Amino acid sequence: DIDGMVRTVVSVDPEALPWAQPKTALHNRWHPEIKPVATVKEGECFRVETVDWTGGQIKNDDSADDVKNIDLTEVHFLSGPVAVEGAKPGDLLKVEILDLGPLAGHEWGFTGTFDKSNGGGFLTDHYPRATKACWDIEGVYCCSRHIPGVRFAGLIHPGLIGTAPSAELLAMWNARETALVNEEHGAERKTSCNYLHTRPLAALPMATGALLGSLGHFKTKMGTDETWDRVASEAARTLPGRENGGNCDIKNLSRGCAVYFPVFVDGANLSMGDMHFSQGDGEVSFCGAIEMAGYLTLKCSVIKDGMKLLPVVGPSPLSVNPIFEIGPLEPRYSEFLVFEGFSVDESGVQHFLDATLAYKRAVLNAIKYLANFGYSEEQVYLLLSCCPCEGRLSGVVDIPNAVATLAVPLAIFDRDVRPKQGDVLEALAAGVKVKRIGRDVAKESDGSTPKPVDTRL
Repeated sequence: DIDGMVRTVVSVDPEALPWAQPKTALHNRWHPEIKPVATVKEGECFRVETVDWTGGQIKNDDSADDVKNIDLTEVHFLSGPVAVEGAKPGDLLKVEILDLGPLAGHEWGFTGTFDKSNGGGFLTDHYPRATKACWDIEGVYCCSRHIPGVRFAGLIHPGLIGTAPSAELLAMWNARETALVNEEHGAERKTSCNYLHTRPLAALPMATGALLGSLGHFKTKMGTDETWDRVASEAARTLPGRENGGNCDIKNLSRGCAVYFPVFVDGANLSMGDMHFSQGDGEVSFCGAIEMAGYLTLKCSVIKDGMKLLPVVGPSPLSVNPIFEIGPLEPRYSEFLVFEGFSVDESGVQHFLDATLAYKRAVLNAIKYLANFGYSEEQVYLLLSCCPCEGRLSGVVDIPNAVATLAVPLAIFDRDVRPKQGDVLEALAAGVKVKRIGRDVAKESDGSTPKPVDTRL
C-alpha cells in the first residue's frame, strides 16, 4: 500500500486473530530464524501497523472478565521483522520515529490490572482483583467513563521495539534467565521476592502460545514440524527489555525521537508493537498503559561498526544496550503533587537501598492519598499506570534508604486535589468518605478465580 509518499510495509486487521492476519504474519517471540516480512532501504520512510498487545482479547465494555481470563501465553504480538538493507552485525541501527497514532476507526484503548492468580502486577498484594478502564481517544486527549473527572493529553509511543538477537545472544539470555528461575525456591532467591508478590522470576521459552511469523502458530505446528519445535524451544519471550531493546516501556519515546539499536543479525530485523496512547513511569499495573492498536512511521539509517560506541558492561561483547534520543514533543504540565517512598516495607521492616520497594511505597502513598477525593484505590491504581506521571530515583546512596518519588500532574483532575481545609479534610475528621466518583472498578469481574493457560503467570 502507498499512503502518500510513505510505503506501508506491515498492515494489520485488528478484528482478525493475530495468527490469521490477511496480509502479514506477526510474531510474539524473539529468535534469529523468524524471517523478515519486508525490507526497506536506508533512509526510506515507511509505515508499520500493529495490533494491540493482547491481539484483541480485551474489549471496549464494562466487564473486566476479559482481563481476568486473559491468555498470557499469547500476547505481545509484534509487527515485523523489517530488514534494513546494508545493516550487518556490529552496526548501529538509528530508528527515527516520524509519526505514530491509533489506527483509524480504533480510537480507543484500555488499562487493566490482572487477577493475582493470572498475571498479577506491581501491587497485586494490595489489589488482587482484575479491573479495567476503557479510554476514548479524542485527538491528543483521552477520557474514561470508568474514571470520571480526569482528562489528559497522551504521549503515544511503542512499548516494545527492538532488533533480532543473534543465536549467541539468545543463548546468553536463556542461560542467565534459567539460572535466575532456578533460584526460585532456594536460599539464593532474590530478596525482593520476600516482600513483593511476584510472578515467576523470569518467563522462559515455551512452545504453547508461540507465533513465529511465517514459521507458523503453535496450534497448527507444535509437534508436527521439527524446525518449528526447535525454534519455539529456543525463542525468548518478549516480556522484559534486553540488549536488543524490546519491552522497555519508555513513555517519552514518541514523535521526533530516535533510538540507536545494536545490530546482531544481517538486516537488523526490527520488530515493534505494544502501542500506548499514554503511560505513567513504571506502568505499575502491568496491563497498565492505555493499550491500543496503532501505527508508526519510521526512517532507518545504518552507522557502520557503530556498536563500538556502546559501552560493554558485562561478560560478553554483546552486553550492550540501545541509546534513546528523546524528541521535543510532550504534554506540558507545570504543577505536580509529588509523593515520596523509601526502603521500608508495609510491615515496618527496614531494607537496604531498595529502589523497587521505595517506588512501591511512593505509588501506594499516591493511591491512598488520591482515594480521599472520591476515587476508589483501584481507580487510582489504574490512573497512575497510564497518566503522564513522572517517576524518579531521588537518592540511592544515603544508607539505608533509597528514595523514590512519583509526581502526578494536577491539571489532569477536574477538582483541586492539593492538601487544604475543606470537605475532604472534614470528612476524614468525621470518619467518613466523600462521595464516590464513578463506578467501583473492583466489581467489574464476577469474582470467580481465573484458570490461567500459563500457570506460572
